[in-house]
Amino acid sequence: MTAADHTVRDAVFAIVAKQGKVDVGVLTPASTLKDLGIASLTAIEILFEIEEKFDIDFPDQGADLDSGTLQHLVDAVEGALAKKNAKAG
Repeated sequence: MTAADHTVRDAVFAIVAKQGKVDVGVLTPASTLKDLGIASLTAIEILFEIEEKFDIDFPDQGADLDSGTLQHLVDAVEGALAKKNAKAG
């Protein structure tokens, strides 16, 4: 895992913790928003904040909010960033 990977993960975890009102220390890559007790509306707010922070757009199926893990969310962000960078390059 590179430093950039940690940066994306840390930023995603920080957003989830802030929006979900949970301690970032309890978050793991295997955590799901559902496990953390984060409601659907809050999950949507999390996605909007992530999109804004990274200046990306998730495809509708890009982030599985119910059963997807935080690692899946981080992977989706990294995938969107890679596509964005490929278009820019």
